[in-house]
Amino acid sequence: MTAITLRSVSRRHGSGDRAVTALDEVSLDFPRGTFTAVMGPSGSGKSTLLQCAAGLDRPTSGSVLLGGTELTGLSETRLTLLRRERIGFVFQAFNLLPSLTAEQNVALPLRLAGRRPPRARVREVLDRVGLAGRARHRPSELSGGQQQRVALARALITRPEVLFGDEPTGALDSQSGHEVLTLLRDMVEGEGCTTVMVTHDPVAASYADRVVFLVDGRVGGELTGAHADDIATRMTRLEAPAC
Repeated sequence: MTAITLRSVSRRHGSGDRAVTALDEVSLDFPRGTFTAVMGPSGSGKSTLLQCAAGLDRPTSGSVLLGGTELTGLSETRLTLLRRERIGFVFQAFNLLPSLTAEQNVALPLRLAGRRPPRARVREVLDRVGLAGRARHRPSELSGGQQQRVALARALITRPEVLFGDEPTGALDSQSGHEVLTLLRDMVEGEGCTTVMVTHDPVAASYADRVVFLVDGRVGGELTGAHADDIATRMTRLEAPAC
């Protein structure tokens, strides 16, 4: 079963001589219950790929399917509802509301959807990320790693089909990053949560089942079950200037 399918997806910005191609005929499958890291040199199209796959941006051409739902033809209203109900997001910036407690931040997606958040579910996801004892703390009272774990709990509150991460450990120290990546890995293995993560860090990518490499908006290969050193070596080759 495939969670996300991209078929011949292109994304161009601008027109005429000034047009820039961010993605160029990309076709990829992201199987259910797997963890995929997306890497590539700066400007390779990593974030654009994530945004198109998550329905945050529309491809210029091609198709994107979430399960059996074609995203490219949906209205903005239906896309918003789909993202709210079926997709979770974790970004480098924690994006927590400073005036709200951890449990209030976690419950926010359900409140925005007009649903009353079950207190037991909020506490369940906070416990899942190791913060059951910090439910009443505000972001200023939490470390960076703890804030990112609150953001992860917030992403999981709706039980999303796919979790997208854009550099989720980019603002964390190595220990906090390890804790967040271990949580992501555990959620894939323990709960079958399909995860797609953009990262520049070979160590972070080594937590994934598969690493997909982008170069100039195209798929430039992939590695499966690779160690950080192997991933770093591949990235070095991709970033080396052509002779």
